[in-house]
Amino acid sequence: MRETTRKELLSQGTLINYPAHRTLLQQGEDGRHVLLLTSGVVKVVASAESGYDMLLAVRIGGDLVGEMAAFEDRPRSGTVVACSDVTARIIQMRTLEAFLARYPDATRAILHMLCARLRWANRRRVDFQAYDSRTRLARVLAELCQAYAQPAADAHGKRCDLGVTLTQKELASLAGLKLNTAEKSLAALTAQGLVERHYRNITICDVPKLFEFAKVFADNPY
Repeated sequence: MRETTRKELLSQGTLINYPAHRTLLQQGEDGRHVLLLTSGVVKVVASAESGYDMLLAVRIGGDLVGEMAAFEDRPRSGTVVACSDVTARIIQMRTLEAFLARYPDATRAILHMLCARLRWANRRRVDFQAYDSRTRLARVLAELCQAYAQPAADAHGKRCDLGVTLTQKELASLAGLKLNTAEKSLAALTAQGLVERHYRNITICDVPKLFEFAKVFADNPY
């Protein structure tokens, strides 16, 4: 997307601030607007009729959320919750459609974003059949590392903090694992010296070795 297009996009809609833990979008609600995140981190969670909650994705500043319901004119398929203080621009669908008609490069950028998200979802489906639980969890951690991690000081790219606050239950959801299986897999990765666990945070101790173990290459799924 060209810089002029990006600046014009950031002028669309209305800027709003959300505190941590605030719900931005609610599953099942009707809505003809999208949120363009400008700062902060959110989680996208889907709830089944059985009451089971699954973490579907993590999104950060620069990401668009709520686009599926807005484009299809259908109820929201997930709930979006702020993990930190978040700023976003609320853009009504009619405004977004008019903007995309004027800026084809923005349309291409959104198509690339949607393709990347579909690629992420397809990878998780393949992982479910192709890899054991430890490798599946390592692949999720590696791809989260690519997208969000912050390098540790003087680590020369080898060590980094995951950069996203996630519980073990949420990691299990992303990897398609039961909680107890995810806990055992995370303990095994810790014993291998690939990760360190902290309260609601994970440090990648050796990024190249984690990528090698997870069989993940340097492309960004987001």
